[in-house]
Amino acid sequence: MKRIGILSDTHGYLHPKIYDFFADCDEIWHAGDIVGQNIITDLEAIATVRAVYGNCDGWEYRSQIPENNIFTCEGFTVMIRHILGRPNHYEPEAQKVIEQVKPTILIGGHSHILCIKQDKINNLLFINPGSAGKQGIHTRLTFVRLKIDHKSIQDIEVWDEPKTTSIH
Repeated sequence: MKRIGILSDTHGYLHPKIYDFFADCDEIWHAGDIVGQNIITDLEAIATVRAVYGNCDGWEYRSQIPENNIFTCEGFTVMIRHILGRPNHYEPEAQKVIEQVKPTILIGGHSHILCIKQDKINNLLFINPGSAGKQGIHTRLTFVRLKIDHKSIQDIEVWDEPKTTSIH
């Protein structure tokens, strides 16, 4: 069994509660728009990080982190990509990769809108953890954790609070 923390769109900010919420995680998956210099390093102090770059990430990330991160975790094929769209309305380039890879878990960001949904057409679990950062028009800060155990996804939990209470 692995415990996974999932976040996106940090835009250079790590909410203080991320450290506690992800404390028992084996891996953290970041779906892009990292932006800040120490974000990945700070997350690596908690757990192994798998990430992709987002549209706001500069060369320092694009030269080291892929656009698509595809791997296997506990029997699931996982694909992380920043700009995906949403189930049944994926971006054309993302749809091509989805059709080739056939992930069973699809993680994306960009919209700053939390969405966890079974995509029956592509036979996958779609997760957009929303935005964990302060930048953007979103009104809530959200990030996700779950357990994966040999083809079973369990205990999906969402950290969710108004953005205004988190900005000090």
